[in-house]
Amino acid sequence: MSESTIEKSLHTRVAERLIDGRTSVGQPRVSPHGSRVAFVVATASLEKNTTFSQIWIDDAPVTGGDYDDNPIWSPDGRFLAFTSRRSEKQGESTLHVLPVETPGETRSLCAMPDGLAELAWSPDGRNIAFTSRTQDDRYRQESDAWRAPRKVDRFFSRLNGEDWIFDRPQHIYVIAADGTGTPRNLTPGEFQHSSPAWLHDSSGLVVSAQRHDTWDTDLATDLYLVPLETDTKPNGIRCLTSHDGDFGFPSVSPDGSTVAFIGRGDLMTFPQNAHIGVIPLTSNGTSVDDVTWVSDGLDRTFLCLAGIRPPLWENDHTLLATAEDRGDNHLYRIAADGSAAPTPLTSGRFTVHGFDAVAGTLATTRSSIDRTPELFVAEAQRTSIGAKLAADLLPWEKFAVPTTDGSNEIDAWIMRPADFDESETYPVLLNVHGGPFTQYGDYFFDEPQIQAAAGFVVILGNPRGSSGREGSWGQAVLGPKHPAQAGSGWGAIDVEDILAIIDGALERYPFCDRGRVGMIGGSYGGFMATWLAGHHGERFRAFCSERSVNNLLSEEWSSDIATMFKTEHGPSHIEDPSPYVDASPINAVRNIDKPMLLIHSEEDWRCPIVQAEELWIALKLLGKEVDFYRFPGENHELSRTGSPIHRVQRAEIILDWFARKLG
Repeated sequence: MSESTIEKSLHTRVAERLIDGRTSVGQPRVSPHGSRVAFVVATASLEKNTTFSQIWIDDAPVTGGDYDDNPIWSPDGRFLAFTSRRSEKQGESTLHVLPVETPGETRSLCAMPDGLAELAWSPDGRNIAFTSRTQDDRYRQESDAWRAPRKVDRFFSRLNGEDWIFDRPQHIYVIAADGTGTPRNLTPGEFQHSSPAWLHDSSGLVVSAQRHDTWDTDLATDLYLVPLETDTKPNGIRCLTSHDGDFGFPSVSPDGSTVAFIGRGDLMTFPQNAHIGVIPLTSNGTSVDDVTWVSDGLDRTFLCLAGIRPPLWENDHTLLATAEDRGDNHLYRIAADGSAAPTPLTSGRFTVHGFDAVAGTLATTRSSIDRTPELFVAEAQRTSIGAKLAADLLPWEKFAVPTTDGSNEIDAWIMRPADFDESETYPVLLNVHGGPFTQYGDYFFDEPQIQAAAGFVVILGNPRGSSGREGSWGQAVLGPKHPAQAGSGWGAIDVEDILAIIDGALERYPFCDRGRVGMIGGSYGGFMATWLAGHHGERFRAFCSERSVNNLLSEEWSSDIATMFKTEHGPSHIEDPSPYVDASPINAVRNIDKPMLLIHSEEDWRCPIVQAEELWIALKLLGKEVDFYRFPGENHELSRTGSPIHRVQRAEIILDWFARKLG
C-alpha cells in the first residue's frame, strides 16, 4: 500500500469518526406545568447518507419516525404535536399529535406537499398554526419539460437551500388540533410569511411578513396581525409597523397587550446588532423610532448564529432571549420596559443554542468546543447522548492579540493536535469564518476537531467585521463610501487583524511551525483566502478557498441576495462599481504563487459556483497550481448540513491536500 493510500485512509477514519453517528440535542420545549421537557435528537448516518431525528421526552424517545421534528405541547399538556415525513410522496411533510398523559395512538392531522414547520398551538387548544409553502400549479407537472416558463418580477425570488420561492411562497396555515378539518391558508397570495405567534384569546396571530409592494427594494420586513377568521374579515390583516425596519420572531405578552420581537432599523446598513423591540398590540404603522428597544443596554446582537427563537415572555414584565458575546452565546433576562440592562442567566465557556422556560423550569441546549449539544434543566445536564464522541474531542485555548493600531484586542483560539508533544513542531491551519458578521467561539464545531485530529495546529479568531462584539466592531469593514458609517471595506482592516492573529499565535506558541502555515476559509472566509493568496502569499504555504466570493461585482448581480450588498459596501454597483471592483480578490490573481484548493457546491445560490470557476480558469490559464472540486446536489451549507458522505469526502480532500502541501 502506498504512503498516500495509508494517509488517505487515516484521514477518512478521522472524518468518519467525527461525523458518522454524531448526535445533537435541540429544540427544548417545557410542558405547561414545567414537569417534563420534550426535545429533538438528531443523528447523522453514513450508511443511509442522511440525518435522522426523533422526539424525546425527558430521557427516552417517544416517536419512531426517521424525521420527527418541531415538538410543541398542547396548552393542557396532554398532547405533543410534531412534524415528520411519514408520506410516500417525496418532499411531502406531515403533522401529527401524540397523546402523552393518556393511552392512545399518534394521529395524523395533515400532509403538506412542500414542507411544514414553525408550529404554534392556540391558547384555547383548538387549533395549530404552522408555515408551509404554497406551490404554483406548475409543480403538479411531471418534470421541468412540461412546466411553463417562470416570469420573474422581483429580487430574492430564489434562495440558497430553497431554490425558487416566488412561485411557492411561505404562508400561514391553521388546522383543527382534533384532526376534524383540513388546513386553511390565512395568508394566500404572493407574499412570504413566517413566525406565527398566537394572540392570548386565540382570535388571530402576529406574524412576520413582507406584504408591501416594495419589500424587495427597501428590504423591510414587518409585523402583521392576522385574524383567524379571514373569511369573514378579508381585509382584516393589519400592519403593526411601517416598512422602515427588519422585524421578525414576534411573541405576544401573556396579557395580550404587547408584542416583542427581534429587529433593527436603518435597512441600508448591515451589519447591525439586532435587538429586542416591544410595541403595543394596538399598533398601526408604528415607525422604528417609536419602538421601545428594551435590550439596548447590551451592545450585542440578539440574532444569534447558534440558534434563534422568538423572545420568551416569563411574565408581563420580563423576557428571555439569547445574545452573542465574544465567542459565547448566553441567555439573558430583559426588562420588558427597557428600564434596566439585560441580566445574564448563564455564563461560562459554552454556547446556548436553544431554550424554553415554563412554570419555573428553565431548559436549555448547550454545547462547548469539546461537547456536542446536550439538554440542561437549570444547571443540571440531563442528557449525555454525545458522551462517547465527547470523550475523544479536543479542548482549545482562548487568547487575545492586540489590533495593529493598538485600539482594541482580537479574540482568538488555538487547538493543539492529537497526541500533542510540546517539544515537537506542527503544521498550522489558520481558519477564517464566513459572514463576515458571524463569530467563532465556544460551541461544538467539527472543523477544528477534524483538522487537529489529523495532526494540525488549528488557529481561529474574530477580526473586525465579526459579530459578538459592540456594533462598531462589526461595522468597521463597511465600505469606504458607505453613506451611514464609512469603514475600511473588505480586504483592509480585517486583513490586518487576521495577520495579527496568526503572527500572535506564531510568536506565542513555539510548537507552531512558521514554515508550514496553511489558510482555509469559506464564503467571506473564502474571499479572505483568495485575498491573502494574492496579497500576502509569502506568509503562507497553501490556501483553501471554499464557497468563496472572488469577484464582488459579479456576486452582486448573481447571488440569491443580489442588491443587498450595497448595505455593506455603500453605493449600489450601478451607481458606483468601484467599491466592488477594488475589493475583489480576483484582481490580484497574477500575484498568486502558492497552491490553491477550491471547493464549491453546484447548487450554491448564495455564492454561485461561477465565483470558483472564474478563479480556477484564471489560475489555469496563468499556469498556477490549483485543484478544484465541485460537489453535486449541495448548496452553500455543504460543510454544515450537506449529506454525511459529502461532508466526509470534503474533509478527506482538505486533509489530504494540506498534508501534501504542508508536509
